[in-house]
Amino acid sequence: MNTLHYGVDAEGVATVTLDAAGKPMNVVSPEFIAQFSAAVDKAARDSSVRGIIVTSAKPAFMAGADLKHMLGMMQAGLTERDACAFSQTAQRMHRQLETCGKPVVAALNGLALGGGYELALACHYRVIVDDPKAIVGLPEVTVGLLPGSGGTQRLPRLIGLDEALAVMLDGKTPAPAEALRLGMVDAVVSPAELLPTARAWILGSPDAVRSWDRKGYRAGRGLLDPAIASTIAARTAAIASRTQHNDPAPITILSAVFEGSVLPIDKALALESKLFARLLAGPVARNLIRTSFVHKNEAAKLARRPEGVPGRSYRKVGVLGAGMMGSGIACVAAQAGLDVVLLDSSIDLARNGKAYSAKVLDKAVGRGKRTREQADAVLGRIVATTDYALLQDCDLAVEAVFENTDIKADVTRRAEAVLPQQAIFASNTSTLPISRLAEASARPDRFIGLHFFSPVDRMPLVEVIVGERTSDRTLAEAMDFVARLRMIPIVVNDSRGFYTSRVFQTFIHEGMKLLEDGVEPALIENAAKQAGLPVGPLALIDETTLELPWKIVQEAIAAEGDGYRKPCSYEVMRRMIEEFERPGRKYGKGFYEYRDGRREGFWAGLSSAFPPAARQPTIDEVRKRLLYIQALETARCLEEGVLRHPADGDIGALLGWGFPAWTGGTLSLIETIGLSRFVDECEVMAATLGPRFVPPGGLKDRARSGRHFYA
Repeated sequence: MNTLHYGVDAEGVATVTLDAAGKPMNVVSPEFIAQFSAAVDKAARDSSVRGIIVTSAKPAFMAGADLKHMLGMMQAGLTERDACAFSQTAQRMHRQLETCGKPVVAALNGLALGGGYELALACHYRVIVDDPKAIVGLPEVTVGLLPGSGGTQRLPRLIGLDEALAVMLDGKTPAPAEALRLGMVDAVVSPAELLPTARAWILGSPDAVRSWDRKGYRAGRGLLDPAIASTIAARTAAIASRTQHNDPAPITILSAVFEGSVLPIDKALALESKLFARLLAGPVARNLIRTSFVHKNEAAKLARRPEGVPGRSYRKVGVLGAGMMGSGIACVAAQAGLDVVLLDSSIDLARNGKAYSAKVLDKAVGRGKRTREQADAVLGRIVATTDYALLQDCDLAVEAVFENTDIKADVTRRAEAVLPQQAIFASNTSTLPISRLAEASARPDRFIGLHFFSPVDRMPLVEVIVGERTSDRTLAEAMDFVARLRMIPIVVNDSRGFYTSRVFQTFIHEGMKLLEDGVEPALIENAAKQAGLPVGPLALIDETTLELPWKIVQEAIAAEGDGYRKPCSYEVMRRMIEEFERPGRKYGKGFYEYRDGRREGFWAGLSSAFPPAARQPTIDEVRKRLLYIQALETARCLEEGVLRHPADGDIGALLGWGFPAWTGGTLSLIETIGLSRFVDECEVMAATLGPRFVPPGGLKDRARSGRHFYA
């Protein structure tokens, strides 16, 4: 595959134009490294060449490494030795460039991130177009890696240790003006001036030797420099607080920068490669790359959409119910350019729902993300009403009324009476079986579940639930609708709680069961946060109120009778609601005390209601219970066919309820631990904690046969 073009003009300026064939963006690949090295060698050997311009024929300069290629290496059993060699290949190319004896300028016509910006750093001069989309940076920390092609060494030498650490550890990607202020680029020009400026710099006969390659160059003093010592101490503490030692990338970046700063450049680059290799061959980088980037992007491109169904466009949608969820759905639909009928039982409720969009849009205007005219145009697309007749030309209707089967059935019948025959009817339910709700529909093949997450305008995930009679056409077209909203769909089959609600509930139930077992509430909450969960289970229950899980359990008991297995926290919920009347923050009292809506601390009566045991478990034991119970339930969902693909399980875990990103998701966590070890540890836990920790048969079979969830 051709990745670049090479040419020399009459004045001896060679131009290497990056242009990866068949790809929307330039990426670092083995083919690119080989071809770029050959181009540099050709220019270096040509006595007529005075200097080199590196630019791009694509809208962006270069996006960095090919993450799919890297993931393939990881899943094939990449060793640290292999990973080190992978890093050194790109390093050699960059070192060849900066020591070729010819001045080199990077003419950045668009964004340059990761390996793309590392290529620019290896050039002697960097000029960038004045375009806010032309961002630069080294955001490898977001995929569990460090810049492994010289970035941890060149950037600190270029702009200073403090600023370089801020860029790399915080994943900053500054736009041109800020990049110029930091010293990450040398000039900002208009697009028309980009190449002329680059040529003029070369024709000015600049020095082609970097400062760190000059004789007498002195490396940093390390901890002997009080400013550096202070920076390292502060950054180390901040990293520990932020990562809870779950993600090794930030502290490894700090080590690479600090240790490399006292070494000559080539030894510093060798150190960088070794540290990069540890991360690349480790599980956290694989997990982050696989789920947060590769699989997430595939899902956004509708990887699970049924084949052979023509794409569907949307013009107008109905949203039935103007509460928190319905208001959010109406908002994102209007922002996506759709006309929206927002319907509720009273005009005041419908207007209140529209007012939510007004608040969201006002904030966008205040932050400079929209003009007032744009915001008004979006708001104008929403019609608040009580009149079902306005649904008559809607392409799709989303029902987001109260979680009650009878109420939902009534809304379904009234809406379908006026909706076009081919309109899709979607229920935004979090737990009620779609097949049961579809019994109220005259067109069950056009009935589907679309489970949005709150707040809808900030949560990108949509759980698409396929009922027993939902057609492939309906599934495909519903996914088209999700894509139109610029949201990410995962596809699951019907069951009580579907996937996300079913697994999420195991987290809050296990948290309450730990309390019943005598574990100190502070230990429960801190173990969850140390594991990387955004909030402890007791605080989370208070936020959502105990009424919701309690109502779900009561409905399940009514529907399934003796066949329903009560959650392990049943008695805790019953006592908190019926004995203590402490359902959550909404009522000013739950597991925590509240004053003026603010959490004040644990309820004073908590220790007498659920006395702490004399022997407290370790934080690792509590952490394991909270993580493993969620991973087990996900494995059951996959085995039962609720989950259609393991990738959707991992994406749903990260985006749906904030499962720790470093794990890659619930199923990736099992792979990280090792299937055999996970099964063995669950069986030990089952013997002491109960059958909820018994691993399913399919998971045991996988462990015995060595079959992973991902090839």
